[in-house]
Amino acid sequence: MRLVTFRGLGGERVGTRVGALKGEDGLVDLAAAAGARGLDFPRTMLALIEAGPEALALARDLVDIEPEAALRPLDAVKLLAPLPRPTRLRDCCLFLEHMDKALDKLARKLAEEEPDPEAALERLRASGKYSVGPVFREQIIYYNADHLHVVGPDEELAWPSWSEWMDYELEWACVIGPGGRDITVERAAGHIFGYTIFNDWSARDVQIKVMGANLGPGEGKDFANGLGPCIATPDEFDDPYALTMTAHVNGEAWSSGSTATMHHRFEDAIAQFSRERDLVAGEVIGSGTVLSGCGFELDRRLADGDLVELAVEGIGTLRNRVVRR
Repeated sequence: MRLVTFRGLGGERVGTRVGALKGEDGLVDLAAAAGARGLDFPRTMLALIEAGPEALALARDLVDIEPEAALRPLDAVKLLAPLPRPTRLRDCCLFLEHMDKALDKLARKLAEEEPDPEAALERLRASGKYSVGPVFREQIIYYNADHLHVVGPDEELAWPSWSEWMDYELEWACVIGPGGRDITVERAAGHIFGYTIFNDWSARDVQIKVMGANLGPGEGKDFANGLGPCIATPDEFDDPYALTMTAHVNGEAWSSGSTATMHHRFEDAIAQFSRERDLVAGEVIGSGTVLSGCGFELDRRLADGDLVELAVEGIGTLRNRVVRR
């Protein structure tokens, strides 16, 4: 299933609720379908996740035998971020090729501000802080991302007034279903509720300054994260680690990659994050950026009004337009 959070448009009095995409142009209102059978259904995605496997099985039944009254055309609803308020959001370095290239570019940017750029670049590289060291390969490196300001599909992204350099990041993410503690890698797949597209929006000029102080990424990331357009359950994929990923800006292809290039997998992150602590339903684990998956790598910058479209095979397309305040 491809599960969504939506609300009605115009005069249709439908509050925010959970649906399942049906074909290319419609969805099943799962609460309405359950109500037609005299059943209750969770009204939020987090409630559905927390309700466990039985609620998900009911959703599948409702999609298969939905009453006509529960069908809604997509042009009559507004899709929201599928999980508007994740329990927690971590962005990880699971793709290492991007990190290698991005860190070297960051060193170059910092060196450009020094009186002797060549000497500064040599010094920064020698420090070892601007390359992917062994620790990135041995364990999952991550930061806690902003889970309070989540941007959904077709929602405008407000360009922060304090930044001159906005950028997208082509990522995907897994959503945790059943929580747990000390989950092994072998059992970790059973704790994945589904997958979604993740846009780790970045104010590059602010991020570079903060990371130059050996902190970060800080405020350069702490203002918006895109999720959507749906959460695709694992049964939608023959192999989730063989999916094409693309980014288009105003219809022009900028980025292309594959989930097959991940150094670490989500199962590795689940095992690490549950070691001697609880992993909780509704947590989101971001993949980090695929190689060539941002303007920073490509020496290209977004402009006011640009339409950014991130696509992951089997999940869909997450569209957002960047707009200056």
